[in-house]
Amino acid sequence: MRQGSGILTTRQRRLAWLGFVLAALQAPVSAWLVSDDSWLFSLCVALMVATLIIADDAARRRPAEARSGD
Repeated sequence: MRQGSGILTTRQRRLAWLGFVLAALQAPVSAWLVSDDSWLFSLCVALMVATLIIADDAARRRPAEARSGD
């Protein structure tokens, strides 16, 4: 049984992880430096990228035969 391919290529997956880490680290730093609530935007972006990475993981773990039958 082969593993299915994900929705992201390997390069896109690496860039998604980099974007997630940068956005997740930028949120608390900007919350500390800026008095308004603009840091919530960074948090939302980090959560959206994390959702994409989780969806890619689920697609990769799914067998290739099961995906072709959908």
